[in-house]
Amino acid sequence: MYYLIAVIIIALDQWTKQLVLKHMERGESIPLIADVFHLTSHRNMGAAFGILQNQRWLFIIITLAVVVGIIYSLIRIGKKQPRVSLALSLVLGGAVGNFIDRATTGQVVDFLDFTLINFPIFNVADMAITIGVVVLLLDVLLEGRKNGR
Repeated sequence: MYYLIAVIIIALDQWTKQLVLKHMERGESIPLIADVFHLTSHRNMGAAFGILQNQRWLFIIITLAVVVGIIYSLIRIGKKQPRVSLALSLVLGGAVGNFIDRATTGQVVDFLDFTLINFPIFNVADMAITIGVVVLLLDVLLEGRKNGR
């Protein structure tokens, strides 16, 4: 089931990116909620918040290592820790979604733009990674509290 979640994230991420590439010009912004949320066609050659621009091979190597580590962890923990497995499947799907962009074009397609708070433009893969990491952190906190730490 966890691999299916990752595959769904990858498919949704790549589908939405293809829609942006097909129907929007780079830099074009379509307000969905004026001054709050826009679809903005953007390309990122770096990581989160645009850091480490033009480090394509570094990201490819790191992503491959992360993917191998996640798959190993999913095999090892499986259904024993469903919250952790769910979180890892989200991170896996997001990592592979952005990996596909970097490997094929050297840049990641971003398009979700919260203009209200001037947040960096992101995509479905970024959302999955963020949610997965938050779930992992919550699991660590909940397990620590449960074990009296």
